[in-house]
Parts: sequence; structure tokens; C-alpha cells
Amino acid sequence: QYHPHGDMSIGDALVNLGQKDLLIETQGNWGDVRTGDDAAASRYIEARLSKFALEVAFNAKTTDWALSYDGRKNEPVTLPMKFPLLLAQGAEGIAVGLATKILPHNFCELIDAAIKYLKGRKFEIVPDFQTGGAVDVSNYNDGSRGGKIRVRALIEELDKKTLVIKSVPFGVTTSTLMESIVKANDQGKIKIKKVMDHTAADVEIIIELAAGISPDITIDALYAFTDCEVSISPNACVIVNDKPQFLGVTQLLKISADNTKDLLKKELEIKLAELQEKWHYTYLEKIFFEEKIYKELEKKHETWEKVIEAIDKAFVPFKKQLRRDITREDILKLTEKPVRRIYKLDIDDLNAQIKGLEADIKQVKHDLANLVDFAIAYYENLLKKYGKGRERKTEIREFDTIQV
Repeated sequence: QYHPHGDMSIGDALVNLGQKDLLIETQGNWGDVRTGDDAAASRYIEARLSKFALEVAFNAKTTDWALSYDGRKNEPVTLPMKFPLLLAQGAEGIAVGLATKILPHNFCELIDAAIKYLKGRKFEIVPDFQTGGAVDVSNYNDGSRGGKIRVRALIEELDKKTLVIKSVPFGVTTSTLMESIVKANDQGKIKIKKVMDHTAADVEIIIELAAGISPDITIDALYAFTDCEVSISPNACVIVNDKPQFLGVTQLLKISADNTKDLLKKELEIKLAELQEKWHYTYLEKIFFEEKIYKELEKKHETWEKVIEAIDKAFVPFKKQLRRDITREDILKLTEKPVRRIYKLDIDDLNAQIKGLEADIKQVKHDLANLVDFAIAYYENLLKKYGKGRERKTEIREFDTIQV
């Protein structure tokens, strides 16, 4: 309905999002990024938006809409994202003469960094991969062009003759890793007897060494000659104000935090307008019943127009108490109210409603006046709600240089 490319490409894009485990809750076989297994066909898998997605990416009132490609429907130009999603998920792709490669970062660290930025403090963010492993970020260069990181698998020594690979580097699957080990063995760069894949819930590749070969030297050789270590060059090319720009991840995070602050401001302004409208109408209703203006409906006026004029006239002494003028719509809305015997209870209820609305309006105005604090509280709440289980998976350390 929304996209001319049909459902195949949408299925692939959805699987890609689902595997990143942030915006979409998945059910069925969604493949595995570590082994390179594909997801089941789209008719066998199900997806729904996560609570996190509904909170940070969807708000019909702040979304800019445009016509879909065939003009039949409205679709969002972009979703109003109140979170640095690009940095959390990473992105890779190529389009008209420009490629981009933004590495994924840690959920909790991004929120902490956004809070630090809003407080005017310095921050630093480095990549974190779902596949775990270890990363050397000494040349990360803030994720901009020309930087480079090295990612290693975790290799443990089971005994003198056996090594176990416990994770794969980002972008490498268990099958390509094993192929690279077999190839290095064929070229005589390492000596192994056999390599087996026991990967299930966790990655587990067993390497049996040839007789008399030192496990330590083999581990070094695996890093030097196989995909157990890969180097990745990030290249953050993003579109800012309709122009492609090459930025660093710090800059991207700042743009995202500012954008979030603007969206929160917009939401507060909309909420304020709605509350004030509600206050105005509730106050009118209170005057309508309390000052018995509804009795105008019982008098014999020649036309309906005259009734409305009479009600409008009756409101004149009270107009100063209101915050805006009374419109014809307001009066029509009041005349539709069922005018039963007006109990004191009803008026008390209206007074309570007005009090509640005034308190809400005061709070929203306070939030608007202290927007930075409001944004910080918003981020802190996200961290409290969704940060559990999203701790860093990739350990940061400096790698020693292996003498080939």
C-alpha cells in the first residue's frame, strides 16, 4: 500500500529491523546474524512494534505527513524519533555515488551521552556489537571518515590441543569464519587437525590443533591470518537539511538530542493548547449552569438565532473571567448538553475539573520553561524502563600488534 517495491523488499527490511531487537518484537524464525542463517519466509514469521518503539517513534500530532507514492494514502515523511536510533542500530548502504557505514552503539551509553550533552558535559561513545567479542577503538576517530576499529573474536584455550571460538566479529558469520580458517590452513599459515561448528544458543567453534603445535602461537596466527580479527572503517554519511554530510558520531548524537528536545517542546505546546481549550469549555459550562443561563432555552424566542444571541448576551458580564472570546461553536456545544435539574454535585464536579486542568496547565508551562530538565528526565525515564538487559556486549581493549 505504501511502497512500489512490493512485499519482498519490505520483508527483507523488516527482518533487518527485527534482528536488531529494538523497535520490533519478533515471533518465529527470524534468522541469526552470527551464523548468517536467513529468516523463514515472510508468511511464517510475525512482528509487532515494541513498547519502546511506540513511545519514541510514534505521535500522530507531531508527524509530518505526505501522500504515498500513488497518492491514495498519507504516509509519514519521517517518524518523530525521540532517540538516537541511527547510532543505536547502525546503518550501512550505498546510494547515488555515496556510501555510508555507521556502526551500532550501546543503548544505555547513548542515553547517558545524550543526558551529558544536555547538561553541557563532555561525552564519548564507541561501538558495541550484538555479536560480542572485543574491540580496539584507539583509531575510531569519532566514527568519521578515515577512522578504523579492529574487532576480534574471543578465543579460549580448552586444553593443550583444543581451542574454542566463543564469539564472531561484527559482520562475520560462523560459516565465513570457518572458511577463512580452512583457507589459512591450506596455505600453511596455521596448522590444525580439524574445525567443527557446535554453535547453538551461543557461538562455539572447536579447533583441534595438530600434534606439537603451541596453542598460544595458533591464537596469534588466527588473529593475523583469518577472520577472527577484522578491521572496519566507519564512514558516517547522513542527510542533514536535505544535503549529504560526513559527520562524526558525537555530532550525530548532538543533532539527535536537539531534535528530541524540539519534539518534546512541540508535544508540550500541543498538550497546552488542548488543556487550555478544555479549561475554556469547562469554565463556560460552569457559568452556563451556575448563573442559570440555560434558562434562555426555555424562553420563547422567535428563531434559533435569537436564542443563540440571547445566550451570548447573558455571558457578557463573565467574559473577563475567560481566557479567550466565546465563539458560536462554543454556544452550540453548550445547547446540546442535556439540561436536567442541575445538582450542586454537578457544579462541584465542574469546579474540581477546572482545578485539575489548572494544575495540569501550570505543570506543562513549567516543563516548557525548563525544557532541558524535562528532556533529561525523559531520557532518564527511557533508561529506567528499557535499559535492563541492554548492557554492553563488546569489551573495549587495546590489542597488541602481532608480528606476522
